[in-house]
Amino acid sequence: MRVVRYGCGALGVALMGLGAVLVVRTGKVGEVVLWLAGAIVLHDGVIAPLVLGVGLLIAAVPVRGPVRGGLIVAGSLTLVALPLMVRPGAPPNPTALPLDYIRNWLVLMGVVAIGTGVVLGVRRLLAQRRRRRS
Repeated sequence: MRVVRYGCGALGVALMGLGAVLVVRTGKVGEVVLWLAGAIVLHDGVIAPLVLGVGLLIAAVPVRGPVRGGLIVAGSLTLVALPLMVRPGAPPNPTALPLDYIRNWLVLMGVVAIGTGVVLGVRRLLAQRRRRRS
């Protein structure tokens, strides 16, 4: 196990070195440093407190499992769609279709909310059946 761990660590360090070399070759070190600083500020200043706050809010919910699952799915969908939703104009990636990403994201958020509600309803029905049997 130790060999695998050290091998993965060495591979990670080598890939970071390759990334640093490629950034230096392109001459965009300042842009990358600015992007990394922005990512740290966004994560530590916005995303982490938001996730912690939501976690505190749903901690008291008796059926927090399905709610947590729905929030994880909604967050993942948002993470995937956000770059195309916030960028104005045509997508820079030629494989990205010119769709109404905001509308489609809202539809998916509704589907996730309905799905979470269905799971909660099924759990409630099953719990009622169990109570009747006992």
